[in-house]
Formats: sequence, C-alpha cells, structure tokens
Amino acid sequence: MRKTTTKSLRPGLLCTALAALLASPPAGAAATEAEIAGLGKTLTPIGAEAGKNADGSIPAWSGGLNQVPAGWKPGRLDPYKDDKPLFAIDAGNADKYADKLSAGQLALLKTYKGYRMDVYPTRRSCPVPDFVAAQTKKNAAAAKLGADGWQLEAVVGGGTPFPFPKSGAEAMWNYKLRYTGLGRRAQISALMPDKDGSYVENKQWAYELYPFNDPKVAGPADVGGVESKLLFDVLSPASRAGEGYLIHAFIDKPQDAWIYFPGQRRVRRSPTFAYDNPIAGFDNLYFVDQINMFTGALDRYDYKLAGKKEMFVPYNSYRLIDKNNKFKDMLGPDYVNRDYLRYELHRVWVVEATVKGDKRHSFAKRVFHFDEDSWALLQVDMYDAKGNLWRVQEGSLWAAPDVGACMAYETQMYDLVARRYVTDNWTAEGEVIDLTAAKEGRVTAATFSQDEMRRRGER
Repeated sequence: MRKTTTKSLRPGLLCTALAALLASPPAGAAATEAEIAGLGKTLTPIGAEAGKNADGSIPAWSGGLNQVPAGWKPGRLDPYKDDKPLFAIDAGNADKYADKLSAGQLALLKTYKGYRMDVYPTRRSCPVPDFVAAQTKKNAAAAKLGADGWQLEAVVGGGTPFPFPKSGAEAMWNYKLRYTGLGRRAQISALMPDKDGSYVENKQWAYELYPFNDPKVAGPADVGGVESKLLFDVLSPASRAGEGYLIHAFIDKPQDAWIYFPGQRRVRRSPTFAYDNPIAGFDNLYFVDQINMFTGALDRYDYKLAGKKEMFVPYNSYRLIDKNNKFKDMLGPDYVNRDYLRYELHRVWVVEATVKGDKRHSFAKRVFHFDEDSWALLQVDMYDAKGNLWRVQEGSLWAAPDVGACMAYETQMYDLVARRYVTDNWTAEGEVIDLTAAKEGRVTAATFSQDEMRRRGER
C-alpha cells in the first residue's frame, strides 16, 4: 500500500483559522463578554456557527430536532426517510471532492473497489436543551485546564466546557463532556466480518454513566473527578461469555479498569486495559482507547487545534440503526454495505494529536474531526510511527429528541494494513438502546462497582 499522508486544510481556510487562533487569548483564558453575548444569536448555544455557509449547502441552524415525533424510538423512525441522495462520491470522482474529505476517507475510496459515500441534503438536526445553553454560558466564563495543559480543572455540569476552544485539548474536552444524557444501557454487538461473508459477533450488555451531564454538578469535586463510567457484560461468543469489564475515567488522571473472569470467579484490577492495549477477542484490530471513538486520559498526546473545515461526514444515520436491518445484509467482506450509510456536508473542528516525546502509543498521530453542532467525534485518521495511514474510524450520528441531544454511538473501524474491519456499538438485532436509563433509575452509580460486576458474573 502506498504511503498516505494527512491532507492539509485548504490554504484560505487554514489562514483564516490560524489568524483566528493567533488573535485569540491564550489557551485556558476565559471567553470575553462579546463572545458569550453571541451564544444563541450569531452562534448556536454551544458555539457553532448559526448561519448558513457561503453557498447555502449548509443551512442555518434552527433549533434541531427538538420535538419528539409520535412513535419515536431509536431505530424505529427516520424523520428524513424521504430524502434522496444529491450525489455519490467514489474512486472515480474522489479527487474532485478531496478538500471536503479526510485522508482516511480518501484512502477508503481509493483502496476498496465499490466503496462509495452517498451525500444527502444537510440537516442540522442536533438540538440544544435550555439548561445546556445556560450551563455552557457559565463554562465559557469559568471552565479552565490545569497547568499541565490537559487536565480539566474547573467545569460545571450539563454544558459544553469550551464553546470558544483556543487549544486542541479544550476541543477534546468538548467532545468528552458533550451532552448526551445522564447515561444509557444497550445490548450491543461488535462485529468482525470475514472475507467469506461470515462474521464473529461479540455481544454484550453495555452500561454507561456520564455524571457531568447533570446540570446540578457545580464542579469536579461533586462527582469525585469522574468523567464517565462504563460496564460491559459479555454474552457471546461462548468462549468469552460471562466476562465483565469495568472502566472509571477521570478528568485529571488515567482511568481505572477491572476485569471479571468467570473461570476464576474474581474481579481483578487491570491497569493495562487502557491506551493502545488490544481488546480481547478482536484479533489485535481494536485498541482500548478506540472505544466510543476515543476514551481515556489525554496525557499521551499533544493536541493542536488545526481549525475548522467543511467536510462530508456520517450524519442522521437512521438507516444504519433501523431495527429492521439484519447484520448479514449490512456487512460486506471489506466494508459496511454502503446503502446503509448517509453522509452530509457539515462544519467540523479538526484536532491533530501527536504523541509526546516522552510517551509512547502505537498511533504516533491521530487526526480528529468533531461536528460543530454537537461536538460528536465523527472521523478519526490514525497513523503509525513512520507516518503511514494505518486505521480509519468513523462514528454515526443521529438526533434523539427524547434526550435533546445528538448521539454518536455506532462506529466502524477499518485497518488498511490488515485489510479487515470491525464495527462496534451496533445495537443487537431487535434490541433498542435505552437512552434514559440513568435518568429513570435503571442505571445508577451502584451499577459501576466491583461488587456489582462480581454479582453479575456469578449469576
């Protein structure tokens, strides 16, 4: 495979972005009164550009999908089912659209025969609840990073920490603490297709808790510095059934993790379940910190805010999560069936992460692409130590009006060296994700204890 390098932002756009950064206060400085006054006016309540783009292909934001349609459940209703594709991007015309694609997207288009991206009308569907808008204004004036440049020192719950990001680390925290509800549960499947059309299904119950999404949280001390808690109960394959994985992520230190092994009937602390350590059962194709697109501490990379660009990204992926789908129809030998994916033109923030000189990681460089309307992470390009593009991961965003947020849950990851791919967080066939589990008490802080994991494993 030929060497692939990151494609730079368009010269004019890059100059504009750099000029804005140079004119801004240093990283960690509070937003100005003029900036804060623009929230909810020229900007959306979390800091995205409210207006349309120059040619109108990105419309103005008008509140998003903020009313719950009759019959709504994730995967049971597509509010944009009547939309038709505007055009398709494939290997034959990819260069024409290269300025609106990532290096990873270009590589997929040119590497895999038949791979295409169907582009639909842009729908700015992401809503912002009133309390998120109010908490974001508080954060704009008070949120700050620690002296090390990555730890989060001050933030209030329920809002975007840095609606006017001045550094790559601030943008990363906007992603990590974006509002998606208090927590959820789902029976999910991670799938590894083979060339013959078969696939291995890693099925599990997944429980997630996000304490900073609670507007009652006045600061890190209120939640013990916990960023999130994740629990996974493995159901299949049979060789792994009964295993459990518990993760506590923090805003100021690396995460804690525990594993339950049914054969030993004990919970063991697992300091290696982090960063670029491979996840069991995925043939070395999937690292721990690729869960949910990116998880864990920010301490191993330097993060550069490269600016904002217009880009074709997975958006309003209701067709992908349709509960009438069958995995056998969705999974091709080399990539996900393109009929199930929808791409739209949106503005994204670009962050380039480079491994620090005194740290190590298998991905020497990562390029993150965040949706400006939700701070969801929709595209990650990952490079090896020689600068070669190695893996490409994409998220799939859809608006959940019952929660008042856009969810980026389902992920697809392509390994360009192994020529294999993995999907994760696909809700199991026939199962619907429970987005209000924490709000309604079906998931609580007690769910994420070692004792609870042991109890589940011994059932």
